[in-house]
Amino acid sequence: MTRTRLVALDVDGTLMSYDGVISPQVRDAVGELVGAGLHVVLATGRSVHATVPVARELGLAEGWLVCSNGAVTARLSDEEPAGYEITDTVTFDPGPALRAIALELPDALFAVENLGVGYRVSGTFPEGELSGETEVVTLDELAMTSATRVIIRAVGESPDVFHEIVERVGLHEVEYAIGWSAWLDLTPGGVSKASALESVRRALGVEPFGTLAIGDGGNDVAMLQWAARGVAMGHARPAVLAAADEVTGGIEDDGALPVLRSLLA
Repeated sequence: MTRTRLVALDVDGTLMSYDGVISPQVRDAVGELVGAGLHVVLATGRSVHATVPVARELGLAEGWLVCSNGAVTARLSDEEPAGYEITDTVTFDPGPALRAIALELPDALFAVENLGVGYRVSGTFPEGELSGETEVVTLDELAMTSATRVIIRAVGESPDVFHEIVERVGLHEVEYAIGWSAWLDLTPGGVSKASALESVRRALGVEPFGTLAIGDGGNDVAMLQWAARGVAMGHARPAVLAAADEVTGGIEDDGALPVLRSLLA
């Protein structure tokens, strides 16, 4: 029997394809892991209101969720109207970072998470990029809002624009992750999927050697380093591959599947 007791899984690009599909094989494997007594924890940049439907699609009736890149931790609960209860949040003052980036990218779009509801935004994001309800407000209003997560989107730009800006202006007292498109996620300093998962691990009484994580993005690097067995998806960028103990197939190959099945062998 595997020594792994806690399985931390990124969602987009790991369990779910970029067009929103989870294969029946992956769904079945997750169900078998839960049936075998393992703790399956979704660890994602998604907000909690966008993570719960994924958990339900996977057949998870209970368990922990690490959302907003670690700034929000929740537990699935049928006793709550929303289907979950939030157990921990960490917030930060987004004002300095928002103002610094707005000077560099005056046409960028900004969004601050409205916990459990959606986002307060500076303008209309491309269709399908944000979940939940959106409310358009001024940038000054966003800058004064305590935040668990901030999204900055530069439509028509490449991700390199954010790499250049981060190097030029610096982002102090926040954590950041640059996406596959011109998309920048900001979360509180010192907070990551790994920091939230460590709290979950302790709450569950799982030994450090009993942890496994699978991911594909820059926001998964700390998580892969945290896990006793960190697995990068094959399509991940070099920095993510370098952080992992092993590399599996890409999302187009259902690369998470053989890793999940290995825990059932």
